[in-house]
Amino acid sequence: MLRVVVLGAAAGGGVPQWNCGCEGCRAARNGGPELHRTQASVAFSGDGENWFLINASPDLRQQLNATPQLHPEAGALRHTPVAGVILTNSEVDAVAGLLSMRESSPFTIYAHEKVLAILASNSIFNVLNEKHVRRQPIGINEPFEPRLADGARSGLEVLPFAVSGKSAWYLEGKAHPGGDSGDGDTLGLKITDKSTGKYFYFIAACADVSDALKAEIDGASLVFFDGTVWRDDEMIRAGLGQKTGKSMGHVAMSGEDGAIARLADLTLDRKIFLHINNSNPALLPASSERKAVEAAGWQIPADGTEIVL
Repeated sequence: MLRVVVLGAAAGGGVPQWNCGCEGCRAARNGGPELHRTQASVAFSGDGENWFLINASPDLRQQLNATPQLHPEAGALRHTPVAGVILTNSEVDAVAGLLSMRESSPFTIYAHEKVLAILASNSIFNVLNEKHVRRQPIGINEPFEPRLADGARSGLEVLPFAVSGKSAWYLEGKAHPGGDSGDGDTLGLKITDKSTGKYFYFIAACADVSDALKAEIDGASLVFFDGTVWRDDEMIRAGLGQKTGKSMGHVAMSGEDGAIARLADLTLDRKIFLHINNSNPALLPASSERKAVEAAGWQIPADGTEIVL
């Protein structure tokens, strides 16, 4: 049985963001905790006991403590059910949480060679002692079975595939440690429970919804998809920045080329937006944008949401 827990649903900075006074952040501060979101990550398991994370957000310590499924087992002095972390990109909001996992518990980091090269180029990640924390490269369109902490088979299959995106913003104008050619900076994942055949997709960063991507995910029972901004120029209009969503590697929810319109003709049982920026008005339950999202069959998840396939 494939289980998935949303650890965090927000984009970088979370909601409320520490230095932001936009409408969404004000509402989160002044409203109830149900408006709060930590930075995007999910955990999944095939047996309910051993878990794998997709990305390690800067809020990971908080997320682990808030998720009973990821607590140490009763009576153990040191233990974690987290057997591995799969990285889909090298942005700060996908890798910074690794630094909170430095207490010598065994697990494996799975990532494309370009992302692993970025980790290797920054000595701060050496706190993850390779005697305990393996770094395993993964290839595009090359399925693999993540292993449990003791090396046993997990019964799960992960298929990484390339999606439209970009390298981490902190590398703009600099040499990429993994080289500037080829895909690998932004991945989508298909996660399958081999015993049941159940699967879901995770695509938290996507700059364009291509026909190839549509063909890949059509028919899925569960898709987590990039919901960073409602409209492409959202941050510019709000006075929060000078970049469009697409220039940051994120397709908008709305518009003719947005995710809602481009994926409307697919058969998807459950569609969930993830990596939602604090500027996105769809976060607000009473907004017209939230109503449009829900009318199109999409969901905005709360942190801690669990789904069983």
